[in-house]
Amino acid sequence: MYSPCIREASEACFHGCCLTPLLGLPEPPKSDSKPTNIVAATHYDFATVTASSLFPNSQFTNHESLPTLSESFSNFTKAYPQYSQTNLAECIRAQEYYHLSLSNRVCLDYIGLGLFSYAQQHAQCSTTTMASSSSPPPPHDSEFPFFEISYKSTSLKSQILYGSKESALESGIRKKVMGFLNISETDYCMVFTVNRTSAFKLLAESYPFRSNRRLLTVYDYESEAVETMICSSQKRGARAMSAEFSWPSLRIHSGKLSKMVASKRKKKRGLFVFPLQSRMTGNRYSYLWMNIAQENGWHVLLDACALGPKDMDTLGLSLFRPDFLICSFFKIFGENPSGFACLFVKRSSASILEESTMARSIGIVGLTPAKKPCQFTNDSSGTETETQQVFKFGLQDHSLTSTSSFSGPISAQLSNKEEKTSLNSSQRRQTEGVEHGKSSELCETESTKELKDSSSNEIVELGTPTELQPLNIETNSREKDGSSEIECRSLDHADSIGLIHISTRARYLINWLVNALMKLHHPHSGNGLRLIRIYGPEIEFDHGPALAFNVFDWKGEKVDPVLVQKLADRSNISISYGFLQNIWFSDKYTEEKENVIEIRSHEASGMTGNKRKVDLGVTVVTATLGFLANFEDTYRLWAFIARFLDADFVEKERWRYMALNQQTIEI
Repeated sequence: MYSPCIREASEACFHGCCLTPLLGLPEPPKSDSKPTNIVAATHYDFATVTASSLFPNSQFTNHESLPTLSESFSNFTKAYPQYSQTNLAECIRAQEYYHLSLSNRVCLDYIGLGLFSYAQQHAQCSTTTMASSSSPPPPHDSEFPFFEISYKSTSLKSQILYGSKESALESGIRKKVMGFLNISETDYCMVFTVNRTSAFKLLAESYPFRSNRRLLTVYDYESEAVETMICSSQKRGARAMSAEFSWPSLRIHSGKLSKMVASKRKKKRGLFVFPLQSRMTGNRYSYLWMNIAQENGWHVLLDACALGPKDMDTLGLSLFRPDFLICSFFKIFGENPSGFACLFVKRSSASILEESTMARSIGIVGLTPAKKPCQFTNDSSGTETETQQVFKFGLQDHSLTSTSSFSGPISAQLSNKEEKTSLNSSQRRQTEGVEHGKSSELCETESTKELKDSSSNEIVELGTPTELQPLNIETNSREKDGSSEIECRSLDHADSIGLIHISTRARYLINWLVNALMKLHHPHSGNGLRLIRIYGPEIEFDHGPALAFNVFDWKGEKVDPVLVQKLADRSNISISYGFLQNIWFSDKYTEEKENVIEIRSHEASGMTGNKRKVDLGVTVVTATLGFLANFEDTYRLWAFIARFLDADFVEKERWRYMALNQQTIEI
C-alpha cells in the first residue's frame, strides 16, 4: 500500500506539469481505444493532434522537397498554439546567449543545468579588460572561467560531519544551487566534486557495501559514471545488479525490477541508484520506485543529472526523500560545458558512511575566484563588436575528423573509453570544442589526474572570505544573510521562465522532431523504408527532451552513429552518440533481436582484476534539447538527417574533404 500523501500527489498531478508519472506500478498497457480518465485523455489527445496536424499523410523522400523553415514553423505554431507563451525563452536566448546566433551553432549534445550566461561572461570580461587597459593584454590562451577549483584532502564523511573552510564564492554558489533545487540545508549537506563520475565514485568508496552488499542501478544506456561506481563497489564486496528495459519501448521491465527491489521482510539491502529519466531515450520513470525501494530497506541515490531546469520542482522532497542526490552544473550553455557536480547527503543518512583513505583523493573540491582576467587577442579592446569577431573567427575552420560539439574555454575530458585527450584552448578554437565519446556524459569534463597536473600536485588551502575579496565574479550589491549574493543568470533565467513553460516548450519541440523524422522515407523502397529508427518513446505527451535514433541507408544497413555525428559537426550541429544496453526482448521480438543487438567486447576491471567483458546493446545517435533550444534548432537537425535520403550523400562528403585536402574518416 502506498501512503495517503503519495496517492494525493498522484491524483493532483493531472495538468501535465509533472514530468514523471506518479500513477503507480506497473505501467498500464497502451490501448487503441480512447481513455476515460483525465490524465490518459490528455496524453491521448496530444498524440492525436501531433499526428494529425503535422505533415498528415505525408512522406518526404528527397531532402530538397522539405518545406522551408518558415513554412514548417507556421504549421508548428498552428498545431501547438501555446508555444507562443514560451517566447520569453527566445528573448533570453537572443539577449544573453547571442553567441549561438553568431556561431550559427546548434547545440544538442548535452543536457543539464547551466550557471552563467554568455552575456554575463562578456560583461565581466569587458570590465576586467577596462580595469587593466594600462597593461598590455596577455596572449589569448583561455577565457575567463568565473571560478577555479581546488582539491580538498578529506573523506566524504569528514566533509559532511565537520566541514572545512569555505570561500565566499563557494558559499554563495552553494546557497544559490540549493535554493534553485529546493533542497533544504536543514535536511541535506552538499559537497562539490570535480565532475559527475567523481561524485559516483566518491559515494561508492564511502557507502558500507560490506554490510549492505547490493547495488541496483536503473540505466538503459552505458554511463561512465555508473560503470565507475559498479567497479568500485564490486572491489569492496558489492553485488551489482541492473534493471532491464523492454523492447521496443525501452520502458522499465516493472516485473523484473519489482522482484529485485522487494523483499519478504525489511532488512538492509544496499544502494538503489535511480534516475528520473533516461538522458538518451527520453523515457521518464515513476517517482514511486524510490518509495518502494525505501520501504524495502534500500538506501536511494537519486541521479538528477539528466533533469532540466526546474524539473526538481516536480519532485517534492517532502514526499520522496532520497538518501543521496547527485546533480551536475556546467558553466555556459553552448560555450563552456565544464563545471562541477554536487553530491547531496541527507543528514540523517550521513552516519552510515564509512571513512575511506581512497575517498580522500577522489575529487572533493572547493571553488575559488578565478585568478586570471579575461584574455583577448592583442588587437582587441574588449568591445562587443571585436569580441564577436574573435568568436566568429574561431569558428571558421572545421574538420570532418573532429567530434567536437561546443566551443568552450575549459578543456574537457573525453568520455570515450578508448581514447581520452584534452584539448588546449587554441585547439578548441580550431575544432569548436571538445571531442565527444560514446556516453556523452555532461559533467565528465576533467579527470582527477588532469586537474591535479594542470593546477598543482599539492592540495590548495582555501582562504577565508576576507582573503578572497573582491570576488572576481559578478555579485549583486545587495547583502543577503550577511554575504554577497552570487549572480547565476542561467539559473535566474530558468526561474523567470518557470516549470510549466519550460516543460511545455520541450514537449512541443521534441514531439515535432520525432514526427518529422518519422516522415522521412527512402525513395523507391517499395515497402516505405524509413530513413531513421527511434529507440524508446515516439510521439508521447511526457516524452523527455532527449532522443535516441539511428540512420539507415536505402539497403537497410545502419549508418555508423560516429559518422553521423562527424557529418553533423561539419554542418554546425552538435549531437552525440551512446550505447543502449540492458534491453529485454520478449518471445515476440526474439527474431528481431538477432538483427538489432550488437556484441561488443572490451577490457573491464573487477574484483578479480582486468577481464574481457562482453556487452550487448545498440550504438545510437543522441540529441537532447535544453530549455534554450528553439524550433530552428530542431528544424536544422531534421534537414540535416534528411540529406541521408541521397544515396550518395556520404560518398559525396568523402570526396569533398579529399578535395579540400583534409583527413577523411574510415567507414
